Amino acid sequence: MTTAEELARDRAALTMIQPEPFNAEAPPQGLRDDITPVSLHYVRSNFALPEHDGTLQITGAVQNPTSLTLDDLRSMPAVDRVVTLECAGNGRLGQAPLPVGEPWGFNAVSTARWTGVYLHDVLALASPAGDGVDVAFLGADHGPYSQAGHQFEDLTYTRALTLAHCVDPAAEIMIAYAMNGEELTPDHGAPFRIIAPRWYGVASVKWLKRIDVLTAPFAGEFQTSHYMYEWQDRPHEPVTVMAVRARITDPAPGVSVPAGTYTVRGKAWSGAGPISRVQLSLTGEGDWNQAVLEPPTGPYQWQDWSFDWHAVPGRHTLRARAIDAGGNVQPDVPPWNRLGYGNNAVEVSYVDVI
Repeated sequence: MTTAEELARDRAALTMIQPEPFNAEAPPQGLRDDITPVSLHYVRSNFALPEHDGTLQITGAVQNPTSLTLDDLRSMPAVDRVVTLECAGNGRLGQAPLPVGEPWGFNAVSTARWTGVYLHDVLALASPAGDGVDVAFLGADHGPYSQAGHQFEDLTYTRALTLAHCVDPAAEIMIAYAMNGEELTPDHGAPFRIIAPRWYGVASVKWLKRIDVLTAPFAGEFQTSHYMYEWQDRPHEPVTVMAVRARITDPAPGVSVPAGTYTVRGKAWSGAGPISRVQLSLTGEGDWNQAVLEPPTGPYQWQDWSFDWHAVPGRHTLRARAIDAGGNVQPDVPPWNRLGYGNNAVEVSYVDVI
């Protein structure tokens, strides 16, 4: 059992957005290395930390309903994957008018090494029925919930993916029980959770309690009402994979740097595939310069980039934008939607060269 003191220690380095349920961004240093330390990894929760009895039930349209413990999962072939996770609301404060939702800045993104088992291997134990359509993941977290006029006295956090996607080995969806070589902490979903590479963090259900194979599309609150792009000028769409994005990690916004050669550094990522180019603008509306992009070190994690800038005295604006292998380019203007999801617009910062 984690004590209040241990919980406070685990959270001390984070930038708190809300104390209960606890939501917090990574501090700037959490975005600089390839792997984010557990103590610096952002946290997103919809309800208070739940109790969990340590078992995972696989039910619904299956031929062999199955119950698994942490020891059962550990006895299966283990897999390690480094995965970048981003909150769908990351950058909400950069939209105007201000959308509904948690006031996330721009650091609700982190990368960790996850250890666990493949979801498709776990589902195979239960033998999904041929008429299965969706797979719903139920967390142990629950509580009162209000959103867009909907009032719930006790709602359980539940999300779903299609059965076809869940049983596809190429998707590499995991049930993770360790993070950066350590057991999951309470804030990160202990004793086990879903890790869905490429998807916004909404799909990576924490405190996994039950997996239900369904014969009809899942239509729960967090699937069809919350976590939807509610566009003003086109039909609503579900939040799915992460949008292409680049971030300047050095220099920090608003700092002073010495004149001369300065290496600007950053990260770039996309749920649609690897990054193909990162460009940097140093003069507001000026030309885009090609940065040096490091090759991906894995299929699901951010990539490093750098640019040697010959800095002269004065105030300079810095903008970085990424283009992924599918040709997706960061927009200049945030794609506004009522709940403020998926803001991947080019970020603008400035530095003073002295």
